[in-house]
Amino acid sequence: MADWNGEWVKKIADALASLASEKNLEINGIESRLKGSKPPKADMGDIAFPLFPFAKDFRMGPPQLAGEVVEKLGETPLGKAVAAGPYVNVFLERAQIVSDTLKSVLEAKGNWGNNESLKGRKIMIEFSSPNTNKPLHLGHLRNDALGESTARILKANGADVQKVILVNDRGVHICKSMLAYEKFGQGETPESSGIKGDRLVGDYYVKFAQWAKEDNTAEEQAQEMLQKWEAGDDKVQELWKTMNKWTLDGIAETYKKTNVSFDKYYYESQLYKLGKENILKGLEEGTFYKDKDGSTRVDMSEIGLDTKVLLRSDGTSVYITQDIGTAISRQSDWPFDQLIYVVGNEQDYHFQVLFYVLKKLGYTWAEDLYHLSYGMVNLPEGKMKSREGTVVDADMLLVDLSDLALEEIKTKGREEEVDDARAIADAVSLAALHYYLLQVTPKKDMIFNPKESLSFNGNTGPYLQYMAARISSMERKATAMGWDTTLSGVDGSLLKSDEEWELVGILADFPRVVEQAGTDHNPSLISGALYNAAKIFSRYYHDNPILNNEDESLAKARLQLSLAVLEMLKKGFDLINIPYLAKM
Repeated sequence: MADWNGEWVKKIADALASLASEKNLEINGIESRLKGSKPPKADMGDIAFPLFPFAKDFRMGPPQLAGEVVEKLGETPLGKAVAAGPYVNVFLERAQIVSDTLKSVLEAKGNWGNNESLKGRKIMIEFSSPNTNKPLHLGHLRNDALGESTARILKANGADVQKVILVNDRGVHICKSMLAYEKFGQGETPESSGIKGDRLVGDYYVKFAQWAKEDNTAEEQAQEMLQKWEAGDDKVQELWKTMNKWTLDGIAETYKKTNVSFDKYYYESQLYKLGKENILKGLEEGTFYKDKDGSTRVDMSEIGLDTKVLLRSDGTSVYITQDIGTAISRQSDWPFDQLIYVVGNEQDYHFQVLFYVLKKLGYTWAEDLYHLSYGMVNLPEGKMKSREGTVVDADMLLVDLSDLALEEIKTKGREEEVDDARAIADAVSLAALHYYLLQVTPKKDMIFNPKESLSFNGNTGPYLQYMAARISSMERKATAMGWDTTLSGVDGSLLKSDEEWELVGILADFPRVVEQAGTDHNPSLISGALYNAAKIFSRYYHDNPILNNEDESLAKARLQLSLAVLEMLKKGFDLINIPYLAKM
């Protein structure tokens, strides 16, 4: 009900300003100080505005002030205002609002919630950031869900969005997989082994860690391989290209399964030199300094931090080196108004340093960099450690979820009702995964419980899918009955119950929720709004006959409300990357 609230804020602010003028009072910030809230009881109105904050300004008691404001407001098509002690209580003109809201939602044709709050803004968002030495894992799935959803929400707010990915395809960790393959691989390939490319390379990363426990020269050999790579050694470069391709081909399959995509790929291997050049330039200019161990460092005491290595003593790059080069390259490629990094909170310090270094190098656009920090995600069994081989593989988790969903479909005897049970199971598993990962605010650590996420009851993705499918079923029945489901000209004044009014309020508020989710970079606001709508609609559906109503006019009005709820659900599904299913 944010829009109605906003309109009344303006009207009451105008009334207060007019009173202040009559009394020769100069009062600032009236509109910003007016806060509307829902009264404790429905018979007290739809919005209540307390006037306590203005009593001192007007030198009168809040009840007296409320009475004068109501007198100033007079008649209005937006509803009726009454003085209730120290409050101005507003009773909205429900019939008109219901009709207007349902008309707006249905005419939006899949775009309800879209707004122009970020129109003209160019926002780049980086997420996923895979390594080419292992497959995606559960942590990547949360990152991908958060990045993809945030990008979609920003677009819905009118921004020009570019989704980018930084592939971590160089460094000593990559050399560890390569070295283990060189030592133990015996020419094995994804084709010869039947193992997905990224998984095969990840197996050799684990093998390196096992070998390193037995051979104390393993780490030194990996560093030597990195130096050969940076020197352009042909043999090392060829192995690197081959294993990188295996990994990237495998990861691309995972992105396809999860409906995640990118507009541009960036690769560490192509950018670390640009970062290195900028560091060396900063060293020449005295922005950075050489430590006694030969490493190049930055002093960050002015922001309460210690020093940070920017180049190792042997001249090789560290993580932050190529991040500096990548940021500079991106601003040159696509001058942005904001660049968002979706990276776990374990890297909070890293981004403090990155943003500081870029500012010290004189890049004013570094003020527009933002770290969307999020908490860790684990299974109930505990924390993942990829180098020990205990990582929760993303592909395996998706298969397990789909199998569990298929089992549930069979248990409910729905296998024959749907066209392709496995395809439906895949869609349900994706909804389970993404909704569960996005229902909590990004900053919180979380435990992902696969069985809980797949429940068809409660606060889950499959529950939302089921409610949307139920409304879709009603739409098909109405069409079979010969009804025009565009439902133009339906009388909204027939929808008088508190539940109907509550649903209309949720629909009308959705654009504000989308805007807030974009401002806060918080998809959980969308998840919460969808669950609230589905929960209230479920109760409404249970308690009120819709198609089977004896009054056809009322039945059509209720169907229109139901279809408007479906429009909101479908839009919300798209924003949080949940497949919509017409049948379940």
